[in-house]
Amino acid sequence: MEMNMSFSHDMDDEYEKFIRRMNPPRVVIDNEACKNATVIRVDSANKHGLLLEVVQILTDLNLIITKAYISSDGSWFMDVFNVTDQDGNKIIDEGILDYITKSLGPESCFTYSMRSVGVKQSMDHTAIELTGSDRPGLLSEVSAVLRHLKCNVVNAEVWTHNTRAAAVMQVTDEETGTAITDPERLSRIKTLLCNVLKGSNKSSLAKTVVSHSVTHTERRLHQMMFADRDYERMGDDVLDDRQRPNVDVVNWYDKDYSVVTIRCKDRPKLLFDTVCTLTDMDYIVFHANIDTEGPDSYQEYYIRHIDGSPVKSDAERQRVTQCLEAAIERRVSRGLKLELCTTDRVGLLSDVTRIFRENSLTVTRAEVTTKAGKAVNTFYVRDASGYPVDAKTIDSIRQVIGQTILKVKGSPEDSKSDSQESPTRFLFGGLFKSRSFVNFSLVRSYS
Repeated sequence: MEMNMSFSHDMDDEYEKFIRRMNPPRVVIDNEACKNATVIRVDSANKHGLLLEVVQILTDLNLIITKAYISSDGSWFMDVFNVTDQDGNKIIDEGILDYITKSLGPESCFTYSMRSVGVKQSMDHTAIELTGSDRPGLLSEVSAVLRHLKCNVVNAEVWTHNTRAAAVMQVTDEETGTAITDPERLSRIKTLLCNVLKGSNKSSLAKTVVSHSVTHTERRLHQMMFADRDYERMGDDVLDDRQRPNVDVVNWYDKDYSVVTIRCKDRPKLLFDTVCTLTDMDYIVFHANIDTEGPDSYQEYYIRHIDGSPVKSDAERQRVTQCLEAAIERRVSRGLKLELCTTDRVGLLSDVTRIFRENSLTVTRAEVTTKAGKAVNTFYVRDASGYPVDAKTIDSIRQVIGQTILKVKGSPEDSKSDSQESPTRFLFGGLFKSRSFVNFSLVRSYS
């Protein structure tokens, strides 16, 4: 049976390659058609997931998609994207334009299945995936455990939403600077991190995965939080109705589509987040209209499930609505934005997050990157008790870390609206304020 399924998959793959060879993708980039954006037209043979592939490539280049018209009814995929750079200007960099053409054009057709949407092996680092209940100081505890185990965090992304937390971290061996391959050591890392995620509640759900695979980090985080069912609302974590996305799902019976409309505040990577979620829920987008010019975004999708049917029940409609709301909310920047830029060293993340923890700050989102010996980290923090971040606390932290190393983007007052999300979410957050992990006493207690 397994051999027949493998044979069928190989035949399907060869057929797709043949179709793409006979109908190679065509990419046209036009800087004259629109006065305030670069227009990118993509025509290609269609397959499930192709829209996400295209959006992902544009998003990974940090391009802003201001408008999009999508049509993939039948076997052909025809999309138009209006894009700008982060400053709202047209794309004139020849390197970027050439990359887009090569990534979406004919040269891409034989490497489609190997893109970063999938999984690739890497011996440069070890990938660690974590999911569990969010709590103040969690990132600090995880970082301290990794430092104790002589693991250096070279890249990481952490999201929190609806009392849940997910992280994808890339670590190397402290001494060799390469991936960790010893099975016993990997097993110990997995066990200790899982214990940290569970904390004092040993019955809570927590998951740790250690591998040498490379995936698209942001898509993987969406998948992890979706699997963790973060879209299910908690009674003590209700957003203000003005902050929540407006998602509506209705059936268009004449055309056998379900029509999904989304209205919310615009932000970078919003289109990727919604398309990613629809794709991972096995819905196919046949037509779509996206307009994100101005402070608000409007998205309209005509979808069917991969089995060919529109949304069949109220329960399915509610699930689609909740999952799209969660996908949009996960990346919303809640809290005060802090940026750290300094020479990288082993234990840097552990030291910085420990200082946050000692000052009763909890990290709601984090991006950790290391390149050419430089660490560039972004943290969104808020007071662990749910109150606005005190300016004096930030000044104290900057004096310890370094005024030029840690910079504040915005002001502590910017986090006031965030505290409205759940004033009692971390009611006892002050109890988590602790001293540093002296001699790793706390780490050892987990072992």
